[in-house]
Amino acid sequence: MIKNQFISEAVLKAREGKRAALKEALLKLINPTRSEPGCLYYILFEDKNNEGTFYMREAFRDKAAFEFHTETFHFKNFAAQMDSLLEEPIQLIELAQVSDPEM
Repeated sequence: MIKNQFISEAVLKAREGKRAALKEALLKLINPTRSEPGCLYYILFEDKNNEGTFYMREAFRDKAAFEFHTETFHFKNFAAQMDSLLEEPIQLIELAQVSDPEM
């Protein structure tokens, strides 16, 4: 476990009729974000039982690396589209790891 890791899960709910557009916009974030020096992982999920609700599970080396991410061109480009794509503001859940990831 890295002590100062910033781990979070962002919950993003698509506006009516905007599921495909939101999914496409989120997928465009994956590669550039994974290329950021402080990114440990960045994985997109969709709720199987609630189509149009996406979860971005993300981990960065530390809070500063996450803050760097929010200032990148690709993230700001996505942020400019949020009002038209999202039903409600992003819910960002910060997580603290309490168990060893080994099985």
